[in-house]
Amino acid sequence: YAVEIAQILELNGLPCDGYKGAVLCSVVPALTGKIQTAIYRLTGVHPLIVGPGIKTGLDIRIDNPSQLGADLVASAVGALVKYPLPCVIFDLGTATKASVLDCGGAFVGAVLMPGVQVSLEALAARTAQLPHIGLDSAPPRVIGTNTVDSMTSGSIYGTAAMIDGVTARIENELGKPVNLVVTGGLSGEIVKHCKTPLTYDANLLLDGLLALYHKNHKA
Repeated sequence: YAVEIAQILELNGLPCDGYKGAVLCSVVPALTGKIQTAIYRLTGVHPLIVGPGIKTGLDIRIDNPSQLGADLVASAVGALVKYPLPCVIFDLGTATKASVLDCGGAFVGAVLMPGVQVSLEALAARTAQLPHIGLDSAPPRVIGTNTVDSMTSGSIYGTAAMIDGVTARIENELGKPVNLVVTGGLSGEIVKHCKTPLTYDANLLLDGLLALYHKNHKA
């Protein structure tokens, strides 16, 4: 991991020295310590780990706050800094996650669903005649006339419709309109087909990590 991080820095013209701090968000406990060590070996600084005990400024009102994933914490903090409330954050990654912040900025709950790519892989793996496909772009019509277009349509248009529908149900439960923010590696093509007004923010989690770092290193 130290070698890979060093290569990423080098490819972007960045040095491996001169850093004053680092912050790490991990939802794979078995790798957290390894990445922490890799960062220290590269930069000479111990990264702040997002988890219980750090200052977040986030009022977490779920049954067991310690169960809230570090990625959801970081994205929620980023949304608190950048967007009006109430706010719903859809993160389209390995899992599709919708986080809900109420009018006071409290994290009141989430909706978790299988991720777009995970669903596609399961569909191809568990059926005899459906291929593995990518999601480069949506087909021109919702009604597919071949297997690939039909699968792509279901994934892209179906996920866009799900975002619209779940957001509407959340608004009904909160009793007022929400500010919808969509992020995550698989969201770039999907947000183009949502009907609900939204903001696409590719760097929301990173902005949240930066805010968390500053909250815990005010000096």
